[in-house]
Amino acid sequence: MSVRENVTKFLSEMPRNAFGEQVKLVAAVKMQTAEAINEAIAAGVEAIGDNHVQEFREKYDRIAGAERHFIGHLQTNKVKYLIGKTDLYQSLDRPELAEELSRRSVRAGVASSVLVQVNIGCEESKGGYAFEEAMDAAQALDGTEGLLVKGYMAMLPISEDEGYLRALVQKMRSLYDETKRVLPHIEYLSMGMSGDWKLCVENGSNMIRIGTTLFGARDYSQKQTQG
Repeated sequence: MSVRENVTKFLSEMPRNAFGEQVKLVAAVKMQTAEAINEAIAAGVEAIGDNHVQEFREKYDRIAGAERHFIGHLQTNKVKYLIGKTDLYQSLDRPELAEELSRRSVRAGVASSVLVQVNIGCEESKGGYAFEEAMDAAQALDGTEGLLVKGYMAMLPISEDEGYLRALVQKMRSLYDETKRVLPHIEYLSMGMSGDWKLCVENGSNMIRIGTTLFGARDYSQKQTQG
C-alpha cells in the first residue's frame, strides 16, 4: 500500500487508550523523503518526529502542515539548529542537554516544550533519567527558564515477556498521573513504536511514535549522522 493508504488505515483503526484519552500519532520520519512525509501529512498525520539534526535541517523548508518533534538522541552542540523550529523535544535525557536547551531558548526568546526521557528498562544502551529520579527531574526542569515540561517519553526494552512489558508501561502511567497532580499542564506519555504501540496504548500511553508501519521498512544502507 502507499503511504497515504497506510496512514489512512492506521488512523481509522487507532483506538483511544485505556483511560479513554485520544492518542496522538507522531510519524517517525527517519530516512524518509520529503515527498513521503508530505504524503503522510496530507493523509492526516499532524505531527512528525525527526531522529537526526542533519535530516531535520535538510528537509525543514520542504515540509509543512505538521508539528515538528525531535525524538532522537540530541547532542548539545546541535541544539542551536533546532531552537524555535521544534514544537516538542521528546528526548530530554540528561541535565547537560536541559542546560543547553534552556540557554538557547532564553537567548532566542522562546519557550521550548520538552518530554523527560525515562530509562524505564534500566538499559545501559539507552539514555534517560532513572525512574526513581524522573519526577524530581520533571519538577526541576519545569521550573527552569525557557523550558516547559509536557510529560514523559520512554522506550520499552526488547523482551518476549509481555507481562513484564505491560508492567513497565503501567509503571510509567502511574508516574505520569502522579506528576500531573503536581504539574497539571503536562499532556503526554509518549510510549509505543511500530512493534509495541498496541500494548502501550492498552496500558495508558497517549502518544506513539510510528515509522515502519506508515512508511515501510527503512533502507539502512545509507549512513546517517547522529543528532
